[in-house]
Amino acid sequence: MQLRVVSDQPWDVAADVLAVPFAGEPNFETALGEIDRRSGGELHAVTEFGELKAERYAAAIMAPGQLRAGRLMAIAAGPADELTRQVVIRVASTIERRLGGRKVKSLAVWLGDLADHIEGGAETVAEMVARGVVEGSFEPAGIYRDDVKSAPPALDELILVAPGASPAALTRAAERGVVMGEGANLARGLANRAANDISPDVLAEEARTIAERHGLSIDVLGPEQAAELGMGMFLAVGRGSDNPPRMIVLRSGAARAKDALGRHLAIVGKGVCFDSGGISIKPAERMEEMKMDKTGACTVIAAIATVARLAPGTPLLAVAPAVENMPGPHSTRPGDIVKAMNGKTVDVINTDAEGRLILGDAMCYAEKLGATHIVDVATLTGAVARAFGDQMTGTFGTPQAWYDQVAAAGERAGERYWQMPFVEEYRPDLDSWYAEVTNTGSVEGGLIKSALFLREFVTVPWAHLDIAGTAYFRKKTPYAPAGATGVSHATLVELALAGAKKA
Repeated sequence: MQLRVVSDQPWDVAADVLAVPFAGEPNFETALGEIDRRSGGELHAVTEFGELKAERYAAAIMAPGQLRAGRLMAIAAGPADELTRQVVIRVASTIERRLGGRKVKSLAVWLGDLADHIEGGAETVAEMVARGVVEGSFEPAGIYRDDVKSAPPALDELILVAPGASPAALTRAAERGVVMGEGANLARGLANRAANDISPDVLAEEARTIAERHGLSIDVLGPEQAAELGMGMFLAVGRGSDNPPRMIVLRSGAARAKDALGRHLAIVGKGVCFDSGGISIKPAERMEEMKMDKTGACTVIAAIATVARLAPGTPLLAVAPAVENMPGPHSTRPGDIVKAMNGKTVDVINTDAEGRLILGDAMCYAEKLGATHIVDVATLTGAVARAFGDQMTGTFGTPQAWYDQVAAAGERAGERYWQMPFVEEYRPDLDSWYAEVTNTGSVEGGLIKSALFLREFVTVPWAHLDIAGTAYFRKKTPYAPAGATGVSHATLVELALAGAKKA
């Protein structure tokens, strides 16, 4: 897709479709009024008719009148005082998805009204709109089907219309947005693939291809190497499957190199390619969704590739423990005692609390490889989805100063997080009769207890992003299809880029 930024007025731009986002109620005293006049009053007419409402993501397609575009689309961004980066991204995604099944090769988006209401102005909006259009183009049904009639159009050209702005500055911002969107879609494409398509070994091969494409180094540990390193928790989860586990490690920059902020940052992602629950088997309902339990691993693999595209050589580690959690003659049983890489003994009470086991060893390994700061991302608990739904990611972090840096990256990325506390009074609930810690306690406070367990296996500044609620949508929205969302990819990229050396 070719990207172009023009400083022309929107009515002078030729495209198959001109999209006109607006905040609040349509204000025909602004440039929106001139667009309306040149369209022959179409904007005003569809508003009066009730076809176009001021409700967020409401959109209408209409005749262009004297505009140079083939069609005019108006789309509501909701109340102006509630406009955020996330909303701008989703408005742009909605534009692309609203055109699904239509023959559109060139799309122009007027930035004017959005730029007037968002901090950072036209440059921020250019990046978020470009990213949103790219993310809106993702169609998971196309992974296994050759023809999806309702798929968003494959654009030849995206034109961002910003009258009076500097095209060069906005082009740089928009190009960054395109790369961010493509990275999110890479994570989504991997996460949506079926378990019979992506095993731990296949995920490792996908990571190898990505590493070669972007100049990253890669190391993949098999069961023998993991056993030599003492990764007893990691190996315990994968024992029941015929598909052996893989510890995937991608690196940007030199080993143990520090970034501009003095960090050797590691991003660690849970990669359970299919989670049956093991011996503690899950109910059959919605078990097909458990192919999504690898989303954390897919996200960190995509994130390090995106960082390599935007700031090559930035020191960064991505660690993706990949397993299948299956019942079988060699499966770990409830009550089995295993030893973690850091030497702690763990009583496996519930084999369906497997993500924390593989993450624990992965974080220990990240520290062994020189990580000074860690962020893990995982579809870890049903509790976080029950607490926050699919729009807010529950998080933990220590120390607070490190978590604040992660949260700031989330703000820049346009993603929403809610910090949860470590409640020390819950820690005794993880005590074992036989080992130093159990992998799960009573269900009360389960979200917090999952983080308390993970904390046993990290000694450096660390943040935990539980994306079990936000990793995928069960039904489509105006701005996204059902399936993987790409959540936290942009946050991880922004966090890593904060330490990139300036050109």
